[in-house]
Amino acid sequence: MYLPNEIPNARVLITVKTYPLPSNKYEELVCTAGILSNGKWIRIYPIPFRSLPYQEQYKKYNWIELDLIRNSSDFRPESYRPKNGTDQRIEVVGRVGTSDNWRERKNLILKEVFVSMTELIDLAKSDQKKSLGTLKPLEIVDFVIEEDEREWKPEWIDQFKQLRLFETADIGRNTAREVIRKVPYKYSYRFLSKGDNQPRQLMIEDWEIGALYWNCLQICEGDEYLANQLVRQKYFDEFVSQKDIYLFLGTTKRFHNVSPNPFVIIGVFYPPKTKVTQLPLF
Repeated sequence: MYLPNEIPNARVLITVKTYPLPSNKYEELVCTAGILSNGKWIRIYPIPFRSLPYQEQYKKYNWIELDLIRNSSDFRPESYRPKNGTDQRIEVVGRVGTSDNWRERKNLILKEVFVSMTELIDLAKSDQKKSLGTLKPLEIVDFVIEEDEREWKPEWIDQFKQLRLFETADIGRNTAREVIRKVPYKYSYRFLSKGDNQPRQLMIEDWEIGALYWNCLQICEGDEYLANQLVRQKYFDEFVSQKDIYLFLGTTKRFHNVSPNPFVIIGVFYPPKTKVTQLPLF
């Protein structure tokens, strides 16, 4: 068994928050994943994040505590849900910073790192059904920007408006929330891992890159082309040259068993590159 069926007072270091997606039961949902204190990956879903009280709205690299139970509707072993559903209290109990040159973050997060995408896919397709992991790519070849649908599906917008009719102070700060904007672009890395003969391309679904786009769009006064150039500058020019890149990968439940490669990039871990000191020859 990967983990017990129930985990009371689970302590999770949040490493992944994906961009909010439509839901037919909630206003919107965020897939959260992180590392338990024993180093194992865990996925927490569903969480209607923007409906949480402000003090429970955790950030990446926060430690949170909550009661968890296996998500019986999901065959992936890392998938858990809050035991008491949307009534489950989530406590933010700490944060792992970077003032120590990322040392503590790396010690907690990089306990299991894959270098071969093929190996990770094989584990996903095996009886183990592995659906979360950290990959260290050999080389990031390119950063791809593609146009996407500009609006959410009309039926989800209608559902959101219907749910808003029943909103109370119990599920948030009792402030009006608009539909979260859909990012009209898709971002992907093209990269090589150990044993690859040609680059792979995986989409990045992290909330962080979506927020970056909107910030860049504001800086560029609505010019989407310039905004995307700033996103590329951050994720490719800066990260590849200055950062030691690791990719947090996760499968989607829908495609886990049917897609040749069911993984997407759900987060990017980017500690600074370690400086190598040249010792004197004599």
